[in-house]
Amino acid sequence: MSAKTKSKSHKLGRPRDQRRALIKSLADSLILDESIETTLPKAKAVARYTEKLVGKAKKSQDSLHRRRQVIAGLNTLEAAHKLVDEIAPVLSGRNSGYFRVERLGYRQGDNAQLAKVSFVDELKHPNNTKTEKPTKSATTEDKKTADEPKTAAAPKAKVQSAKSQPKSAVQAPKRSGVRGNR
Repeated sequence: MSAKTKSKSHKLGRPRDQRRALIKSLADSLILDESIETTLPKAKAVARYTEKLVGKAKKSQDSLHRRRQVIAGLNTLEAAHKLVDEIAPVLSGRNSGYFRVERLGYRQGDNAQLAKVSFVDELKHPNNTKTEKPTKSATTEDKKTADEPKTAAAPKAKVQSAKSQPKSAVQAPKRSGVRGNR
């Protein structure tokens, strides 16, 4: 009789292909939104999976093969490029432990333990910190257009064009019945 070994991965009550798709989509959301709320077992599974992806993304700065592995591990190219180009350079000072799993409470319907997964370090993006202030010329142009009276010529044109069309060009509403449109 052979000794049974415990599985290293969370099963999450799903077949293998569904489990992989679930974890990929959760990892995709985690990277794009930078934090997600889900059940505790899913949170632990996605944190473990995404830790490995971040490690590959950090090494992918000089390797096309690693970048392609990261792309294969996520659902969208947008998430993969964000991970490699924006997040991995910010996390370069840390060797592991990129994510924090915080227990939140219990879900009302089925009393499942909820958890929040987020990055440990604050991800500051230099592109998002800049806020564009409108120039004075743009604000004065907006005020000029707001002060001008609106002309009512456009609605009259619509009414005249509807009157000038022959009756055959105007379509009758379609009938919706049990047997469809006859």
